[in-house]
Amino acid sequence: MESLNKNGVSTTQEPEQEKYVTFIAGAFRGTEYFQYDYRHTDGELFSTVAKTLEECRKRRNE
Repeated sequence: MESLNKNGVSTTQEPEQEKYVTFIAGAFRGTEYFQYDYRHTDGELFSTVAKTLEECRKRRNE
């Protein structure tokens, strides 16, 4: 599985950069999820996990 972190630090470093990976959560009967990171222009990192990329982006924009 890919990772959005290296040594515990997000690899999403540039402003307005988004990265995501998909994974299967076995505890939820094989449901696919998106792990999503977005670096705001002020440098703050937003991270979430959701069933769709669209839901991740919706949460980011709220």
